[in-house]
Amino acid sequence: METSVQSQKTKKIIYWIFTIWMSLGMVSTAIVQLMKNKDELANFTNLGYPTYLMSIIGICKLLGVIAVLIPKRLILKEWAYAGFIFVMAGAVASHLIVGDSVGRTFPAVLLLALVIISWYFRPANRKISVSNH
Repeated sequence: METSVQSQKTKKIIYWIFTIWMSLGMVSTAIVQLMKNKDELANFTNLGYPTYLMSIIGICKLLGVIAVLIPKRLILKEWAYAGFIFVMAGAVASHLIVGDSVGRTFPAVLLLALVIISWYFRPANRKISVSNH
């Protein structure tokens, strides 16, 4: 029994470490996108995306972080995680398609990994339970 409690505690610690790291990454990239940072603007242009998309993605990232961090609202959390996965998988694919270097692609890969790990280790009270009734 003690190992089960320890295991749950370990999973919760892993969840919060990766969720905070993911949240900081999403917030910082959202701010850079919303401020139309010149390097980020060049990045978006290099990937072939219109610059107005920076504002849309930036706002969605901020809203997604809020959804993931607030208690309850489980369906909203699932949508936020799904959105993060779509955006970051799209970013990784975009960097690969245009032939960007590993150094330019790695941040998107890291954020995608953080999202997946955070989602996987989320505690039971942050998951939607499915019953077979």
